[in-house]
Amino acid sequence: CLRTLAAILKETLKDALVARAGHLKKLLAPLDAVLEGFYNAILLHHFDSHHYTSPYSEATNNLISFIDLLEALLASRIELELPLRCQRILFLKVSYVLNVISSSIPYVIKKKFILLLKKCVLYKSREDAKGGSLFLQTPSLCEDMLALSNVVLQVVNLTWLNQIPLTGKSSYFGSSETAPGHDSQVGSDQTVLRALSLVVLKALEFKIHNSATEAEIK
Repeated sequence: CLRTLAAILKETLKDALVARAGHLKKLLAPLDAVLEGFYNAILLHHFDSHHYTSPYSEATNNLISFIDLLEALLASRIELELPLRCQRILFLKVSYVLNVISSSIPYVIKKKFILLLKKCVLYKSREDAKGGSLFLQTPSLCEDMLALSNVVLQVVNLTWLNQIPLTGKSSYFGSSETAPGHDSQVGSDQTVLRALSLVVLKALEFKIHNSATEAEIK
């Protein structure tokens, strides 16, 4: 079901520009609450269970399909003037994704979620993209980006980054220690390192730009 819905969404985004918004609304509006329920149920799952120990397990494949659907929902957001809740959920409940990334789930899942977060912080509405402004003008997107930035900065201010592996093996953010039995020559995953750094920097930039007081900025 997840794969089918993601595929339909991607095909809908290839429709003629004038028809896209109507088709997307017809497809997603009836599923809005259902998709939020999916998001809550799937991402609040206990990911340290034995079902997720292998990157090739059925449970892992299902989660990858769900990430693909979230990516399609994010891409479809640009077509609707007022985005649906299911298109905003990644921003409004980003803490669920951050918890999954720091769990003991296979590295391939962590990497996909981190790259999805990068797409979130780089996302712009059609109006913002046309306007060429460095800062977002669309109210719903401003609200969503601020929610995402607040949560990202809260976890980064704790020890979240120290729990994030930078390879499928042994290198961790802020540490060059290698696990016993692993090759010490294994380098960090530069794609993940860049994506994580960008997520933190964009969250910081957005928070500073939208802070009311100097104390809040500090």
